[in-house]
Amino acid sequence: MLGRIFTVGGYTLLSRLTGFARDIMLAAILGAGPAADAFFVALRLPNHFRAIFAEGAFNAAFVPAYAHVQDRGGPGAASLFADRIFTLLFASQVVLLILAWLFMPQAISLLAPGFSDDPAQRDLAITLTRITFPYLLLITLVTLYGGILNVMHRFASAAAASIFLNLAMMMTLALAAFFPTAGHAAAWGVLISGFMQYFLLAGDAARTGVLPKFTSLKLDEDVKGFFRALGPATLGSMGTQVALFADTIIATFLAAGALSALYYADRLNQLPIGVIGIAIGTVLLPDMSRRLTSGDHAGAMASQRRAFEFTLLFSIPFVAAFLSVPDVIMRAMFARGAFTKADAAAAGATLAAYAIGLIPFVLIRSAVATFYARKDTATPVKAALTGVAVNVALKVALVGTMAQIGLALATAVGAWINLLLVVFFAVRRDFLEFDRAFVIALAKFTVSGVVLAAGLWATARGVSAALAGMTFLREETVLAILIVAGAFIYGASILLMFGRSWLRALVRP
Repeated sequence: MLGRIFTVGGYTLLSRLTGFARDIMLAAILGAGPAADAFFVALRLPNHFRAIFAEGAFNAAFVPAYAHVQDRGGPGAASLFADRIFTLLFASQVVLLILAWLFMPQAISLLAPGFSDDPAQRDLAITLTRITFPYLLLITLVTLYGGILNVMHRFASAAAASIFLNLAMMMTLALAAFFPTAGHAAAWGVLISGFMQYFLLAGDAARTGVLPKFTSLKLDEDVKGFFRALGPATLGSMGTQVALFADTIIATFLAAGALSALYYADRLNQLPIGVIGIAIGTVLLPDMSRRLTSGDHAGAMASQRRAFEFTLLFSIPFVAAFLSVPDVIMRAMFARGAFTKADAAAAGATLAAYAIGLIPFVLIRSAVATFYARKDTATPVKAALTGVAVNVALKVALVGTMAQIGLALATAVGAWINLLLVVFFAVRRDFLEFDRAFVIALAKFTVSGVVLAAGLWATARGVSAALAGMTFLREETVLAILIVAGAFIYGASILLMFGRSWLRALVRP
């Protein structure tokens, strides 16, 4: 499992790094004004639907079902099952695309009502979203192919696909002078990347001999079982997206730049979520599904606890950094061109608020895997919807005094409630067990994180003062020194707290 985690995590890390290069270009060219806010709405709308119908709900229902059909009926039965799901998925996405194109003005009025006071910004958001929305159809098929390949233990192409989003947008942004606006260039980059990702995954699936094809629709027991699991999973994913919709809607009423601050803070927050949380959860789900199908419940539980420890080991440094030096990170990453130091300060404060919920963000995929592997997609919905209800209520309560920072803080609190309820339900049903060794490990991780945060804060103050007279690449130099110092502090702390034997046991196959 470790090798697969590093495969997915490595490609995801490359995706995030190219994503930062893309965001640096976006910040320099678009800045954080009305045009940037219009583009981020155009980017968010298909991504909201993707998270509901594709990556979130679909994977949760499809991967265990496909693994079960393959183990029970062999490759032929699995292929027929995939063909039927592919046909239904394609038809539904085409209908959604047509409806979106026809009713885009109404959709933008719902998603970004604050744009109504600026007709030019609203019209730009409508135009850009019509360009980006077909991306949803393409990425949904990419998700289907990726789920099939993951069950076949082929993780590389699905993990690498999102790199094309960054490369395509960087390419079109570099040619922004040939488009009506830089927002148009970025939007066309999103659509082009959808085709690039589709052909990458379709090619891999074809080479492996598992590329789905159109077939006659028949609701056999396997397909019915898939939809029984998909319904609750969709509700769960929809709940999370309702909270994100609320962010977008509320932020359009705030001062210009609020949406951009949320976007850039979330981009950094997504680095550990994607590289660590999603990578480990992606590998864990098919592994647990196979173990449970074969009756190895103890092995499935052990795999999940090990996944928790991996997740915490690699995510604690991000929590410490985002809480202690968010302003330094934002200035070094984005404060250039049209993105000012004031914009960076707003985004940094937003990042710190998001970081409060980073641990549940990265752990939730591994936590719900124990339910999804058992084809129980209903139980996580209870936790997710409860978290969303608290999240949205807090957004309304905090936005008046804290603006977009309050939106991010509410998201963090909702994430904690979601995770704690999932863990509670899993322990109550004997799906998860926290032994004494794991509880002690949690305490040690907490101490290591506090030590690292204090070290980063003190180092940042000292280095910033020492380099006060530096005029070129000052912030970038400070961040580089912090990365080196943080690696030393955290590595020494983990070694001191856990010892070499624990580390060897963690990475042992």
